[in-house]
Amino acid sequence: MNVRGENIRALREERGYTLQDLAKRANLSLSYLSEIERGTKRPSPKTVDKLAAALEVPKTRFIKEDVSDTSLSIGNKIHLLREEKDISLHELSRRVDITVNYLSEIERGIIVPALHTLKRIAEELTVPVSFLMGQEGTLGYKLKALREEYGLTQAQLANKAGVTAGLIGQIEHGKVQPSLKTLDKLAKVMSVSPCYFIMEPGAVDELLSLMTPELRDLLMHPNVQAVLNLVCNLNEKELQFILNFIQLFKRSEIALG
Repeated sequence: MNVRGENIRALREERGYTLQDLAKRANLSLSYLSEIERGTKRPSPKTVDKLAAALEVPKTRFIKEDVSDTSLSIGNKIHLLREEKDISLHELSRRVDITVNYLSEIERGIIVPALHTLKRIAEELTVPVSFLMGQEGTLGYKLKALREEYGLTQAQLANKAGVTAGLIGQIEHGKVQPSLKTLDKLAKVMSVSPCYFIMEPGAVDELLSLMTPELRDLLMHPNVQAVLNLVCNLNEKELQFILNFIQLFKRSEIALG
C-alpha cells in the first residue's frame, strides 16, 4: 500500500485543517503526520484508516494501489476496477441489480457479497471471479460467503452441522483447517459438494472450459454425480486405490484392444 503524502496534505488544506488539527482528529503525533505528508514515513493500515476517517474520505483518495495486488480486499478491487472503467457506483449497482447502498458497503468492506452477486459484478467488470477473490478464495471465505448467502448465523450453521459455533468461527478466520468429516457435514447443510470448499478459485470453470460439450453433459448425469460425490469423501488411501484401479483398467483395455 503506497500512501501519497501530497494527497493527504491537499485534502487537509482543502478542509482548512492545520497539521495540528488533523493530527488531533486522527489521534496521531504532529511529527508523525508531518513525516507521512513528506513521504518519509510509511503509515500502517490502521493509521491509514484513521486518516481516512478524520478526512471523511475513502482511503483510496490518498493511496496508490495495484488492482492485481492479491493482498487487496474484494471491496478495494471492485472499487479500483470500477473507477478504472469509469463506471459510477449507481451505474454498476443498476447493471448488477443490487442497491447502491449494498454495493457501497461491499466496496468499503462492511459486508461480504453473496457468491452469485460476486459473479455478476465480475461479469460487469469483465474479470474472472477468481481475480476478485484473490486470497479471499479460501476455504474460510467460501464458508462464510455461502453461510451468509443462506442467511445463517455461525450458531445456526453449527447447530445444523452438529459442530460448535467456535469451530465455525475459527474455520472462517483461517485459524484451523477442518477435517474431511467436518467439511462433509457443512457441505450437506448447504447442499454443496465438499469439493466446493477445497478447489482453487476458478478451477471448476477452467476444467469445464477444457471439456467438450458431450463430456460436460455426461458429467451432469445423476449416476456420474453420485460417483463424484463419493470420490469427494474418500481419504487419501482410498483415492489412491481407485486411481490405481483406473490405471490398471486402462492398461488392460489397451492390451486387449
